[in-house]
Formats: sequence, C-alpha cells, structure tokens
Amino acid sequence: MNALLPATSTFFIVLSAILVAIGWRLAIKRKLIQHQKVMVAAAIAAILFFTIYASRTLIIGSTPYSGPDGLKPYYLVFLLFHIVLAIVAAVFGITTITLGFRKKFSKHRKLGRVTSIIWFITAITGTAVYLILYIIYPGDEVKPLFEAIFG
Repeated sequence: MNALLPATSTFFIVLSAILVAIGWRLAIKRKLIQHQKVMVAAAIAAILFFTIYASRTLIIGSTPYSGPDGLKPYYLVFLLFHIVLAIVAAVFGITTITLGFRKKFSKHRKLGRVTSIIWFITAITGTAVYLILYIIYPGDEVKPLFEAIFG
C-alpha cells in the first residue's frame, strides 16, 4: 500500500499547526510582521494538506478502517468528530485570515484564539486518524470514500 501521500498530507497539517503556534506566540510578543508571515506560511501548509488529501481521496480513494470490529464504532465517532472540527477549523481559518488582511484586528484577535485551538485539536485528531489507518491497523486496499467509511 502506498502511504506516501497520506504521510505527506499529515506532515503538512502538523506543520500548519506548529506554524500557527509560532504565529500565536509572535502575536503575543507584538511581532506582527513576523506573525503575518508565519500565519501565511501556516495557511499555505494547510492548503497543501487539503490539496493532497482531496486529490488522493477523489482520484485514488480512501483507506478503510482495518482494526478490530469492536473498535470500529468508536473510530467512526472519532472520525466524525475530526471531520466536523476540520470543517469548522477551515471556515474559521479562512475568516480569521480575511479579518487580518482587512485590518479588522479586534475581531481577528478574538476569532483567532478560538480558531487556533480548534486548529490544534484538528491537527491532533487528524494525526491520530493517520496513525490508526496507516501505522496501528494498516490496510492493503483503497476504496471509494463512502465505502471506506461505512464499509
């Protein structure tokens, strides 16, 4: 099984979260030019993640859960939690960046705090999904998205 694309996409979402943490620290230190540059880099890393993930999912397919059947319901709940958080994080991220570029800094600061926390949780849960599917319970097949999730 080719795990290069999933590993690469996971790398980019983790990199994005690390850059968000660095950017947050720079904002606290009022190093706002560096903050903006790091946050743009974080957004680029997130876009690279999404491009690789979406391309692989749409063109190649998804890797189904291959772990014990008794754990599958828990995995599916965890996956649903991750997917919902990822969608919220993406919408909040785009909104937060837009507010920053439009110089609406009060709203940007307030939403940015929430967005960052959701982003961190999304990166952690996404990494956990990667570990479950490719390291802990690796599968050999790739299936269309809904068949991979719901079997």
